[in-house]
Amino acid sequence: MKPMLSEPEIHAIIYGMHGAPFTLLGMHETGAKKPGVVVRVFRPYATKAEVIRAADGTAVEMPCIHEDGLYELFFPNEQPFAYRLRLTWFDGTTSELEDPYRFPLQLTDLDMYLLGEGTNFKAYNKMGAHPLTLDGVAGVHFAVWAPNAIRVSVVGWFNNWDGRIHPMQQRGSSGLWEIFMPHLKPGDLYKFEVKGHQAFLAQKADPYAFASELRPRSASMVWNHEAYEWNDAAWMAQRRQIHWLESPISVYEAHLGSWRRNPDENNRMLTYRELADTLIPYVQKMGYTHIELLPISEHPFDGSWGYQTIGYYSPTSRFGNPDDFKHFIDRCHQAGLGVILDWVPAHFPKDGHGLAYFDGTHLYEHDDPRLGEHKDWGTYIFNYGRNEVRSFLLSNAIFLADVYHIDGLRVDAVASMLYLDYSRKEGEWIPNKYGGRENLEAVDFLKKFNELIHVEYPGFLTFAEESTAWPMVSRPVYLGGLGFDLKWNMGWMHDTLDYIHKDPLFRKYHHQEMTFSMIYAFTENFILPFSHDEVVHGKGAMLSKMPGDMWQQFANLRLLYAYMYAHPGKKLTFMGMEFGQWREWQHNESLDWHLLQYDSHAGLQRLARDLNEMLKGFGCLHQIDFSWEGFEWIDLNDWENSMLFTLRKGKDPDDLMVCGFNFTPVPRVGYRMGVPRMGVYEEVLNTDATIYGGSGMGNPRFVRAEPQEWQTRAQSIPVVVPPLGAVYFRYRPEMKGQV
Repeated sequence: MKPMLSEPEIHAIIYGMHGAPFTLLGMHETGAKKPGVVVRVFRPYATKAEVIRAADGTAVEMPCIHEDGLYELFFPNEQPFAYRLRLTWFDGTTSELEDPYRFPLQLTDLDMYLLGEGTNFKAYNKMGAHPLTLDGVAGVHFAVWAPNAIRVSVVGWFNNWDGRIHPMQQRGSSGLWEIFMPHLKPGDLYKFEVKGHQAFLAQKADPYAFASELRPRSASMVWNHEAYEWNDAAWMAQRRQIHWLESPISVYEAHLGSWRRNPDENNRMLTYRELADTLIPYVQKMGYTHIELLPISEHPFDGSWGYQTIGYYSPTSRFGNPDDFKHFIDRCHQAGLGVILDWVPAHFPKDGHGLAYFDGTHLYEHDDPRLGEHKDWGTYIFNYGRNEVRSFLLSNAIFLADVYHIDGLRVDAVASMLYLDYSRKEGEWIPNKYGGRENLEAVDFLKKFNELIHVEYPGFLTFAEESTAWPMVSRPVYLGGLGFDLKWNMGWMHDTLDYIHKDPLFRKYHHQEMTFSMIYAFTENFILPFSHDEVVHGKGAMLSKMPGDMWQQFANLRLLYAYMYAHPGKKLTFMGMEFGQWREWQHNESLDWHLLQYDSHAGLQRLARDLNEMLKGFGCLHQIDFSWEGFEWIDLNDWENSMLFTLRKGKDPDDLMVCGFNFTPVPRVGYRMGVPRMGVYEEVLNTDATIYGGSGMGNPRFVRAEPQEWQTRAQSIPVVVPPLGAVYFRYRPEMKGQV
């Protein structure tokens, strides 16, 4: 019998060039001129194909109309009916399968409209791979955006990774492609094979994949997010009610692959579940309020630390599967710890299986390298002006909050997003439509991100790693800001580290480096970061940055941490800094936990824990971090002795903490410190205490103020400020008649 398909149609199928296979494959009515139905199937590895009627199980062999494996069977004068396929393979075995092309398409006109408009902010509910049951048949629905492709197919073990066998249906001008694949299930691996113009052919990981194969392999994995049962309802309800800017925030920044490793098993990384049993109790014991994870989105290269992301919707399989990661977050919440993720919407790598040149064109990135490429990093920049790209990124932020219960996102490299000329020479960038250097599309994207996430998830925190003078980064969008909750205070960090690195003999000539930050401290909602970036690339570990002999190095670092916790702003420190790692951070090695056998390291760790507990216990150290109502200088002018004295104030007028800092190795005995009130002051912190590894020089527990004017105050207390030490004195109004 002569085929009902034309020769061009046959060639389009067998050569993998057809963009609308649902018009040819599967079952179709043939029309009035030749009434009946026709079934077509393309299976190049089958030697025989049969149609099995679901009603009675009878099988009818299909004629092969092309030697490459295209079969066609006509049923004259029949109406469409339910059927299955029986395929006989080269080895004589048979398989009874459902025909993907008999199932209806799932994307609605509204879905396609919202995705094209960029206003579907939960695009992950439609895009990617979703386990689904249609007509009583379990399978997986796939959808992908590739508007310039000639053909897109789902490939995997189920079709020998042959893109000719399961081409997807192009949905008009939307650029979307879809297909329902019966028999597939969670755990199955797949990719999209994309055929484009100019001989482009690539197998791509799913941009919306919920799980991924372990590197160096790069396939996507079907996953069912409905299966996990959360146990963090109390945390999630409480989070909505917390006013975080008036609450203690002390973040422990961690890289999961190197926090701790298993030396008994070839130094392997710990799993998400092992980290839940080890990292979480440790961070909880240390008094931190949040864990911030370096990017856990799937990435091909360990040495990128996660900052060159491929799978934005897929937690890296290095440590386990998506449910394992949910378990880790769940356990954090049950332990009272928030979880912040580093998020990288600024750029993505050029790996062939990723987003780069996705459909044979610059789809997610700009085509002009002056807009679309970071030369320094060898990565591409997202095209924020493209609706579908905005939807992809904004949906990803919502996805992390919605599906993974994440509590905050720290947006990486914000400065690189804001400026078109970031790290570019003259002639290497294109001005915006007004002739300026601002990336207007990126600015609009960041504002929309912050508006959206805060409306949808009250209590969710956003952090900007932004190092320039861009104004109002942490001010609401409705006031003209970018809308972040907090901005990393890079200026404070650089000035402070530059100062503390100097020999104490010369610090008096750089006194302003420790006071300058208060000139701008309240222009933004700042978080003070000592991050991973400060202990890599030859910068040295925190402890090795300190000058002097070993005793002085530890004393300097204790002093630095005490100064940090007394300074307005929330706090962030990278793992290992809390106990005095000597070596720079190595992403492929464990921290040096054996150092805790030494008193100096154990003492530093105890100080870090006590500072966190004080931050949480004393409102004056966290309630008013972003205005002058919470801070005063007692004395910032004693540059000759490298001394600083500060006052922190809480909402309660009696909640006061006076702090003294001695940045020289010279003990200051009998030194007077002006205080705000008459009464009793309790020494609650002395970094020179023996429990912290210090020499034990200090003060009586309680000191009574004397009516002696000092440092512009009507009263003062005599104090000992130890060498390279800090002291905190808490005002105790209830003890006025005592001591």
